[in-house]
Amino acid sequence: MGAGIAKKTGGGGRGRRRGRAQPMAEINITPFVDVMLVLLIIFMVAAPLLTVGVPVELPKTAATALPSDQEEPLTITLLADGSVQIQKTPTERDDLIAKLRAIATERASDRVFLRADGAVSYAMVMEVMGALNAGGFSNIGLVTETGGPKLDGTGTSGG
Repeated sequence: MGAGIAKKTGGGGRGRRRGRAQPMAEINITPFVDVMLVLLIIFMVAAPLLTVGVPVELPKTAATALPSDQEEPLTITLLADGSVQIQKTPTERDDLIAKLRAIATERASDRVFLRADGAVSYAMVMEVMGALNAGGFSNIGLVTETGGPKLDGTGTSGG
């Protein structure tokens, strides 16, 4: 693939070979470069597919708490009546994305915690998560209480 045979040229007698064929000292790296470019393209296409989506935790679970950062994370609360609060400030749903964009420009972290009452519908929680994403927050953690039911049947009941 990479090396060839170079024949010695020279005068000489008829029917007699004066020298042996010697290996070529140059290496052809074109196939190597082609393989490396193909691998580069494969990794560039596959890398975005390896990212994990938003982890979903429902209101009660046996999951452990997330580690804390230096900056206090932003907390969005969705109450049972459907009203939304940023930290402890009530916010209209129509103003949510604009306020989130303004907050996102001032913060170093894109981490946000979403607290939703267990009586709130799944669709309403997804609407608020969409607003968080549109507002510039992609690192969303759903806040739950500990001591919820475990899937292995050893936990408490969810009622």
